[in-house]
Amino acid sequence: MDLFSAEPDENINLLPKDGTVNYYGTLMPQVKANEYLVELLENINWQNDQAIIFGKLIITKRKVAWYGDTNFSYTYSNTTKEALAWTPALRKLKALAEATTGETYNSCLLNLYHDGNEGMAWHSDGEKDLKKNGAIASMSFGAERKFAFKHKKTKETVSKILQNGSLLVMKDETQTHWLHRLPPTKLISKPRVNLTFRTIVLRP
Repeated sequence: MDLFSAEPDENINLLPKDGTVNYYGTLMPQVKANEYLVELLENINWQNDQAIIFGKLIITKRKVAWYGDTNFSYTYSNTTKEALAWTPALRKLKALAEATTGETYNSCLLNLYHDGNEGMAWHSDGEKDLKKNGAIASMSFGAERKFAFKHKKTKETVSKILQNGSLLVMKDETQTHWLHRLPPTKLISKPRVNLTFRTIVLRP
């Protein structure tokens, strides 16, 4: 299913079953979105992402950063990151995401894709530290990129172009039944910054 041309309506579930994905479209004027892009590119503590796959350390060209309410850790792809304190810009964007979605978030994983050659393979955000069936608010800045979902059993796919300054929310059983990815493309030469606000459950 291709949803490129559909007008944004946050009340529409982009998934046909087994989860909920809502696309809110752009939350701000393009001038403001571009200002946030520059702010994020210049003032986030970007690091090359690392993953341990089949016992081998993989370092990606894509860069990441991890921020949160408190100094807690987050583990994915067999690596652990320690949360940094919110920057003023991230606090404002978190508040915007919360006001728009009616959810609360205590952390944010940021991704920097320098151009279309960098993407993300099929995966689901099912880490044990995440709130079960909790909302993940994905905010995009910079280059418009295709974002795709694939059902784990039926292999049915759904895709959406994410605009500069836009918000997409995944919640309910989406991570249980669907994979998602950011496919690479040679047509994009500009950077994209993606913020995924989420809720980490602090365990004793």
